[in-house]
Amino acid sequence: MKTYNEEKSTVKTPTLFVALIPIAFMIIALFVGIFIYEADPHIPLLLSAGVASIVALGLGYKWKDIENGMLDAVRMALQAIVILMVIGAIIGSWIAGGIVPTMIYYGLDILAPGYFLVAACAISCIVSIASGNAWTAAGTIGIAIMGIGHGLGMNPAMVAGAVISGVYFGDKISPLSETTNLAPGIVGAELFEHIRHMLYTTVPALVISLIIYAVMGLKFAGKGSKISEVGLLQSQLADIFTISPWLLLGPVFIIFMMIMKIPALPGLTIGALIGTFCAIVVQKVPVGDAIGILYYGYSIETNIKVVDTLLNNGGIESVLYTVSLIIIAMCFGGVLEKTKIFETIVHSLLKLAKKTGSLIATTVATCISANIVGCDQYLSIIVPGRMYAAEYEKRGLKSKNLSRTLEDAGTMTSPLVPWNTCGAFMATTLGVATLSYLPFAFLCLLSPLIAILYGMIGFKIEYKDEVAAKKALKSKANAAG
Repeated sequence: MKTYNEEKSTVKTPTLFVALIPIAFMIIALFVGIFIYEADPHIPLLLSAGVASIVALGLGYKWKDIENGMLDAVRMALQAIVILMVIGAIIGSWIAGGIVPTMIYYGLDILAPGYFLVAACAISCIVSIASGNAWTAAGTIGIAIMGIGHGLGMNPAMVAGAVISGVYFGDKISPLSETTNLAPGIVGAELFEHIRHMLYTTVPALVISLIIYAVMGLKFAGKGSKISEVGLLQSQLADIFTISPWLLLGPVFIIFMMIMKIPALPGLTIGALIGTFCAIVVQKVPVGDAIGILYYGYSIETNIKVVDTLLNNGGIESVLYTVSLIIIAMCFGGVLEKTKIFETIVHSLLKLAKKTGSLIATTVATCISANIVGCDQYLSIIVPGRMYAAEYEKRGLKSKNLSRTLEDAGTMTSPLVPWNTCGAFMATTLGVATLSYLPFAFLCLLSPLIAILYGMIGFKIEYKDEVAAKKALKSKANAAG
């Protein structure tokens, strides 16, 4: 009878050709499914997980090992899944409680189309920095901004892009953010050094994004809403709901809890309860209906399209499409992680990275690929972080260079992939397809490009003291020669 170690030794490390089989299949399956047959990504990803499992069996893995790899990956996403369901409940309860209608009502008074995109991005930045979570910010202030933009006649994809740029700026640099703590933790960098180092790439990306949003806003300056009068929308909201500035205390309280480092899940659950309380006490919704809204979402028929679009939203049921997509995607990513397919591809890429610039470019490409193939933001940080840490150390680069690049590419591109947990969440929460808002999420697009540029020109790339000294001596010697 074979021992465990003997069985383990029969497992083969995949060659690059073998490692690329499930990747190539996934790309083809998604392209054919989505772009030719206009299908949802669930089945192409499920078939891809099947192909990856067959490859794993061919490498000598037992089905139990493959299944454990899938389950481990799903466990990694469980917190995100539960938070997503709570966000669905929040959206429904906050609409029923009049919180979202109140934010839209007053927002239509304050914000004008000409500077709306800049304001949307800036407000999202502030809330996300305070909460430390892009999902929390998008699921609270984000849905209100989308509603205001709809009333002002703005392109929803542009508004969603501005919101996502803002919430991911905060998610990236806030010390309360999980990814901000995860990236330096994986590679051994100090948290606040990591944050300071990120500012060199993140702030320029934000400034450029705000300038672009300001230029785009010029096209809307002086124009009113497409529904001709914002007042009509406000009067409709006032007819349906009790509008009061006191209702704004709900989101203020949620942000305060996040600043006080209350974990996201209990904080958001309290937010849903606040919305339900407001629905029952302020809006006079029957208790049974208020409970039902938490699951089924808010529903109303007014025969005014813009009002129905704004209000018919939320509930746990509304996010189940996304939950199923996340579970399937994580199963696929789990098989690739378990079978060392990721590792094989990364080691092959390292052979191409001869200089610092190409090493950083390779890290960026790996993070983006992990978001596409691994389907989860955390995998896009953990896998490249583990794979490249030794190489950065070997080349005398400070670990904060790697942790910054992991966030520039891993964190920032995660909402740009439709089947990634972040992309699926943002599309569901904001009501705009991922590929529609992608061209307008300028911060997310610029961050990896700036990271590559810095690597190529050597700007703000820091070496360990002894390596830096050697480079300085070599530079002086070349100058003297």
